[in-house]
This record gives sequence, C-alpha cells and structure tokens, in this order.
Amino acid sequence: MPAPLSIIIPTLNAAPLLAATTAALMEGVEMGLVRELVISDGGSKDETHEAARELGAVWISGPASRGGQLARGAQAASAPWLLFLHADTHLAPGWGEAVLTHMNRNPDRAACFRLAFRSEASAARRVARWANWRTRALGLPYGDQGLLLSRAHYDRVGGYPDQPLMEDVAIARALKDRLVMLPVEARTSAARYEAEGWMRRGARNLGTLLRYRLGADPERLARRYHGTD
Repeated sequence: MPAPLSIIIPTLNAAPLLAATTAALMEGVEMGLVRELVISDGGSKDETHEAARELGAVWISGPASRGGQLARGAQAASAPWLLFLHADTHLAPGWGEAVLTHMNRNPDRAACFRLAFRSEASAARRVARWANWRTRALGLPYGDQGLLLSRAHYDRVGGYPDQPLMEDVAIARALKDRLVMLPVEARTSAARYEAEGWMRRGARNLGTLLRYRLGADPERLARRYHGTD
C-alpha cells in the first residue's frame, strides 16, 4: 500500500531551516508513513529551492501568502492524509506512531500537536501552556502546532483560505469540532519571542487574534503584524 501521508511546508527564505525540520521527519519516512514532502514556496530569494531539490521534495511556487501557499501545497499533494507544518517547527520523537494511531482511530477528526518552544525560558513554558489550553478549550491551535487531517476532511471544510495571516484560525473555525491534541510536542522556534519579548509578543498575537475575530481584514492585519503598515 502506498504511504498515506503528504507533509506540506510553506516556505519563504527558509533554506537554513529545512535541514533540521526535515531531519525530525525521518522517523515517519522509515515507518513507511510519508509518501512525499511538498514545499510550497512564496518567492524565496535564498537557496530554498536548492534545499528542497536535495530533499527530493515536490516544489510549488507562487505569491507569498501563507494561506495560499498551504492551499497550493494541498492541491499538489497526492496522499489521502495531509500534515501541514511550519518550516521552523520540529516534531518530537514518537510523532510518527502518534499520527498513525490517530489515522486508525479518528479518521474523521483533525489533529494537532502540543506546542513547545525551543527555549529554556520560563516564559516559553507559560506561553506554551496558554496555547495548549486555548487549543483544548476553544479548538484554536496556531499553525506552529501543525495540522493533520484527511484529504476528504480538508476538502469538506473548504481548505485553507488564501490570506497572509490567521489562515490557521480560519481553518480551525471551519473544522468546527474540537481537534484531537496528539501526545507529542511540536517544538517551534522562539526567535521572534526572544527578539520582541515574551509578554509583548504574546500580547501582540492575542490582539491580532481578537481583531481578526471582530472582522478585521487579514491583509491589513498582516501588514501591521509584520510592521509594514
């Protein structure tokens, strides 16, 4: 039987990140779980394309918009299950077995991983606890936690919207039911939190979420979020 999982990673100048991220995925390859890696690029100016070619990944390129990149990646994927993952997120050992168990037990439900940061700061643990509580209580994981679901389920909810920010919240709301949180960590980069300050970055993220839920335009939110507005 062909491997059941396509892994989709959106990239933008992510060449330095891909080696460590994909190294963590090798256990799934060795299990026969991973059919393909799809790199959906948003116009990188660095060596991302070369890195993807060395990995044997399917390469998709288009405008920079994470929602659009994820949607194009899903369109290019050929497996019956999809795992969306950020380029700076490392799945912890045991992720392959957790994914396989979910596929067998919960074929009609989406799943994500427990968030953790690659940081020893106590603030990192506090922010991760908040994010994991929000996921369990409200069904709102962020993209840093990954998203696993069947192709049929993805198509049923309409997939990712082509928007540059809050695409993860949009698809979580479309899924409606509470996501399963897999008992494995998705260990994401803490670089932005460390650069801006844990409290300041956390407050900024929460404010962006609230404005989005109140109907703010994702394009304008993205410009403000990235400091270009």
